[in-house]
Amino acid sequence: MRLLVGRIGRAHGINGEATIEVRTDEPENRFAIGNHVQRDDLPDLLITSHRWHNGILLLGFDGCTDRNGIETLRDTLIYCEVDIDAQGDGEDDYHVLQLIGCTAFLESGEKIGEVTDVINLPGQDLLAIASKDGEVLIPFVRQLVPVVDIKARRMVVIPPHIQEPA
Repeated sequence: MRLLVGRIGRAHGINGEATIEVRTDEPENRFAIGNHVQRDDLPDLLITSHRWHNGILLLGFDGCTDRNGIETLRDTLIYCEVDIDAQGDGEDDYHVLQLIGCTAFLESGEKIGEVTDVINLPGQDLLAIASKDGEVLIPFVRQLVPVVDIKARRMVVIPPHIQEPA
């Protein structure tokens, strides 16, 4: 599946490096030297250099050897082919597209609704679940989502309880 993994930003320095707005959780894999990234209706770009500078990813591309070459690519969205069915590095690694569309159930078996989005926050991700009573947000942590069965497209969630003030 073709997924958006970044956006080319401004040129950095004079040697043909571009700042990259990273939109993937695996930049080391997606932007490795020798990989190709795709663009809308334009030829692929071959990555020739990859480094981090002050927390910003800098990439060099074949054929872009100076600042002017990089500036012609500015604001270009870049994509990679990704196998969303591939097993992640850990047992709890899921791709967002694997979670969207899964049906969420309570431990009792009662259906809550369907996962419509995964909201990435600094502390943790939230599952957005469309229920009959509106959207429900559940922190995507093992204590509250103990079962995720991608093949069956279902998960078990334990909604956090709100305690009344004493």
